[in-house]
Amino acid sequence: MEQLQDTLFKIEATDLLDIVMEKRADGWRLVQICCSYVNEEYDIIYSFAKEYEFINYKVVTPKDVSVTSISRVYNAAIFYENEMRELFGCPIANMEVDLKNKFIRIEEETPFIDKKEAE
Repeated sequence: MEQLQDTLFKIEATDLLDIVMEKRADGWRLVQICCSYVNEEYDIIYSFAKEYEFINYKVVTPKDVSVTSISRVYNAAIFYENEMRELFGCPIANMEVDLKNKFIRIEEETPFIDKKEAE
């Protein structure tokens, strides 16, 4: 784990589930998951809060590598993960509930990803 700022840590995708389970066991709540696609990689930030503390974990992964779903640990992740898949094409493995690209009404596939950059 690499500390980028006081409340931001860069972690490996392989460590994500362990960290999420530790946060859940310690009483942290999932605040949000934010995804972006830059330079053929997904930047995904997972944010957690407990009382007045706030912490973020950043996962950077190549476009062809799946990120493990955390929806079995935090049910609310279902919505974030479906959004990440539909808007950015982010591959999520072992999703608890896969809405099969029916979560958001969009006219084109993965509209938030630059098609030229993705090729």
